[in-house]
Amino acid sequence: MIVYFSFGFSHTSAQDESAPERPNFIVIFNDDLGYGDVGLSGSPLIQTPHIDQMEEEGVKLLHHYSSANVCTPARAGLLTWRYPIRTGLAHGVLFPDDKHGLPGEEVTLAEALKEEGYRNGIVGKWHLGAPGVSWPTGNGFDYFYGLPYSNDMRPLALYRNEEAIEEPVNQSTLTRRYTEEAVRFIEEEAEEPFFLYLAHSMPHVPLHASEPFQGRSKAGLYGDVIEEIDWSVGEILSALERMEVDEETLVIFTSDNGPWYEGSSGELRARKGAASWEGGQGVPFIARWPGQIPPGVASGAITMNFDIFPTLIELAGGQLPGDRAIDGENIWPVLQGSEQSPHEYLYFFNNEQITAVRSQRWKFVVRSHYRGGLSRLEGQLSGRPHYYHPGLLFDLERNPAEQYSYTRDEPDVVDEMTERLEKGRKELEKFAREADRTSNSQAE
Repeated sequence: MIVYFSFGFSHTSAQDESAPERPNFIVIFNDDLGYGDVGLSGSPLIQTPHIDQMEEEGVKLLHHYSSANVCTPARAGLLTWRYPIRTGLAHGVLFPDDKHGLPGEEVTLAEALKEEGYRNGIVGKWHLGAPGVSWPTGNGFDYFYGLPYSNDMRPLALYRNEEAIEEPVNQSTLTRRYTEEAVRFIEEEAEEPFFLYLAHSMPHVPLHASEPFQGRSKAGLYGDVIEEIDWSVGEILSALERMEVDEETLVIFTSDNGPWYEGSSGELRARKGAASWEGGQGVPFIARWPGQIPPGVASGAITMNFDIFPTLIELAGGQLPGDRAIDGENIWPVLQGSEQSPHEYLYFFNNEQITAVRSQRWKFVVRSHYRGGLSRLEGQLSGRPHYYHPGLLFDLERNPAEQYSYTRDEPDVVDEMTERLEKGRKELEKFAREADRTSNSQAE
């Protein structure tokens, strides 16, 4: 049984009095989209007028992170408001033959919104369990149209709810068909509050674009894919206006991690899969809600994708699960431009290992990939043998590209970050061990 309790948020203080009591929510979650690929400061080779419009009419978060550097755990963090390690899904990504998925005892954003009378739909990539293991319609979603996992995995079928309707999948029209399904979902029963989770399968490889977008951009096929996703955003915004629910709907545009083989991380260091560095988990985040979010604002407050859950539940006037540890925070003030983050620290992970700690100004990196392995950069910590130095300390106000360490210059900050690192390890490493035991027992 799920137990709920209220954190005592003031619903009227979070929103303007003119805001609907139960607004609609749309989360557009891209796969492997780079921080430097979209928006007003995106690539000059890729045109994104509709995403630009969202930025002009809403808020852009300058230091927003996914909760993981790869697909599955990032989605677990988004939908459960917890570090993925707590869900047992922090280690790599799920494959078609895996016999585990999102645990049934986890409370998803869709389940919590369903308690408030929301109609919930997911269009696109699920990747939290294969058919018969863990499925969207068993986790609070009323409707599912999409792929069970990444578009490079096999076997691959397109599903509507529990039924496979196409195999092999024609991926060249996938973004277009996702968009059509999303618009249809918006148009159905528009008087009822809804939550739409539009999880695009691209720009994850293999890349595909429909015929009208092939060769359209100046950035090759990758750019074509992004420009079709931008078209999709325009179709969503047009549908909201057509149904006269634009001012009742919060739309969020973001990504699951940094770019893979192509794409741009902007000024951020590294890309998808990179443990510790900004480009692995630093992702674009734009939110738009006419009349509620001031137009053209930006915030540098640190946030993570598991903050979306408590923020939307608060805006819906609902209650949060109270029978488990939480990591996400209500970031509604940040979405209105506040520079004050509710987080004192955020952790970066590689699988179940904490590799870095981020505060508002500082980033303390203790592990990173080198030649295919995870190298330890930390020195004497809790009796461990000395390696190179205590770790790398980056001043992200002074040097956001993470090029120069201030470890020797700021010993007090290093001590503070080391203490936070050890605290995180003591709190969270036990979940890694539990996840290992669960995996082993299932394998047997």
